[in-house]
Amino acid sequence: MEQLKHECGVAMIRLLRPLEYYQQKYGTWMYGLNKLYLLMEKQHNRGQEGAGMACVKMEAHAGEEYMFRERALGGDAIREIFQNVQHRYRDLPKERLRDATFAKHSLPFAGEIYMGHLRYSTTGKSGLSYVHPFMRRNNWRAKNLCLCGNFNLTNMDEVFAEITSKGQHPRIYADTYIMLEQVGHRLDRESERLYNIARQRNLQGMEITRFIEKNIEVNNVLRTSAPLWDGGYVVCGMTGSGEMFAMRDPWGIRPAFWYRDDEVVVVASERPVIQTVFDLETDQIQELQPGQSLSVRKSGEVSFAQIIKPYERRACCFERIYFSRGSDRDIYKERKALGEQLTERITESVGGDIMHTVFSFIPNTAEVAFYGMLTGFKKQMNRQKVKRMYELIEDHRPTLEEIKQIIGGEYVRSEKVALKDIKLRTFITEGNSRNDLATHVYDITYGSLEPYVDNLVIIDDSIVRGTTLKESIIRILDRLHPKKIVIVSSSPQVRYPDYYGIDMASMEEFIAFRAAIELLHDKGLTHIIDDVYAQCKQALATKVQELTENHVKAIYEPFTDEDISTKMVEMLRPSGVTTPIEIVYQSLEGLHRACPDFKGDWYFSGDYPTKGGLRMLNRAFVNYYERYCGAGQAETQQLPGAGTRQRR
Repeated sequence: MEQLKHECGVAMIRLLRPLEYYQQKYGTWMYGLNKLYLLMEKQHNRGQEGAGMACVKMEAHAGEEYMFRERALGGDAIREIFQNVQHRYRDLPKERLRDATFAKHSLPFAGEIYMGHLRYSTTGKSGLSYVHPFMRRNNWRAKNLCLCGNFNLTNMDEVFAEITSKGQHPRIYADTYIMLEQVGHRLDRESERLYNIARQRNLQGMEITRFIEKNIEVNNVLRTSAPLWDGGYVVCGMTGSGEMFAMRDPWGIRPAFWYRDDEVVVVASERPVIQTVFDLETDQIQELQPGQSLSVRKSGEVSFAQIIKPYERRACCFERIYFSRGSDRDIYKERKALGEQLTERITESVGGDIMHTVFSFIPNTAEVAFYGMLTGFKKQMNRQKVKRMYELIEDHRPTLEEIKQIIGGEYVRSEKVALKDIKLRTFITEGNSRNDLATHVYDITYGSLEPYVDNLVIIDDSIVRGTTLKESIIRILDRLHPKKIVIVSSSPQVRYPDYYGIDMASMEEFIAFRAAIELLHDKGLTHIIDDVYAQCKQALATKVQELTENHVKAIYEPFTDEDISTKMVEMLRPSGVTTPIEIVYQSLEGLHRACPDFKGDWYFSGDYPTKGGLRMLNRAFVNYYERYCGAGQAETQQLPGAGTRQRR
């Protein structure tokens, strides 16, 4: 499939023992730093545009730095930031570098709290200034804040209006900066609340500071900040005085997992990452619950609090299909189930001729669904063999040759037909050159099927835009001269934009949407497009709290899934390719059977978990209509990836 960008991956470690403990037990005081590197490297798939890490040193003296940060851009950012940290130690004698007491008082990044972040931009904003973690400085340690997260806010306008109405002046209009200022403001108020209590108790000087740092309650900060947020998020933070926290959105859209023992507290975006790095069993890792916070005080006390009452759980199912590591126990099972339950649909597509069908997958994320698909066909074939054997036994005692013929005569044929060969170099921008190179992103295994005799079934995890299919995959597969090409998607048709952390924000980029629009033209139903535009336009003038209906669903209602898939084939077929092609999608019901606990399916169903998502959908359709359709007047319409046609 076309690579989707996803925001983002987080990792946090809180050491619960002095650095000397880790030096003695593990041979290095850099235990936390090294584990953070591994947590980030094993989540590299979640963000390759940039990476950042930060550290808090809790035992620094006045006049010494206690918050440190490194950030870098590019796919090699993780290596770069940790290399920069290590370069600070390169001139130290080995004896000094092994001295944990010296390190915690004298060396940067020798601290007790570590935070890491991997970034994929989904907002179009890029550059080092947008790479997490973000820092808010103050001369009081307790008011210093470092923040990072995996989130997109859908109501940034409201949050911005709220904090500016209180007199704040954010430097940049971006959800991360705005969240930093909002949370930072509430952290200031919490510190001032404790300052006033300390003064009432006649505390003086450093007694006040110690009182604030001992009693500051980050959950108070979250309770006064988070209720305004609409969107999917996992927010992680730490203060200069040694507080650490992580919080998950009340719908459970974005994932977060944690582990604790008497040495560490760990938070990460993915469960198997923590398992691998700390050598743990699956059941030792816990999931941070929707609306819940995990916090660690300066003293090391760990607590959990329900910051926002959880809503209906809408955990993102695209995490299961595509983004998360397939090494997770449950995700592996779910991806196999997605492939297995497509068996019946695929059998129909090849006319039941399994003996003359080769099964394969589009590397690399569809591999697990491919194994599930094979399992389904093996079970199907075994059932057929058992039935034939039973029929023979009823008729007569079968001979050895008859048994051999049944058992060994038919089998499921699988080959590695497609190979991902190269990555396009981004410095090539000239259109024709880039399009020509796109045809060579994938290569094929020649001789892997019998030309003009064998069907080719090839499974992908999802088909979103269709660009890679048209520019590369279909054309390259056609070189094998299969009798028929069946392209299978283990997920349903992607019909609606995402606003919670995946770079799918425009209507016109979806091949399913473009196909539905083409069908409306074909059937003379373009008034539906105009009606949806009017409804979306009216909804934008409505208060976001009053939004209840997805008007864009009307675009798809006149057609079946098969109607839309057939139109897709017309639109995606490259010129000169005459091989019969069919696209088979997972059903929405099949998705729910495979991933029963993950109901965040708005990409496919249009059922957005938040009001802010609905509002942004209305805005996206209005933008699409005004860009490509005009205001209902007869004019030429050019859709991306489709032909030019006259509006009626």
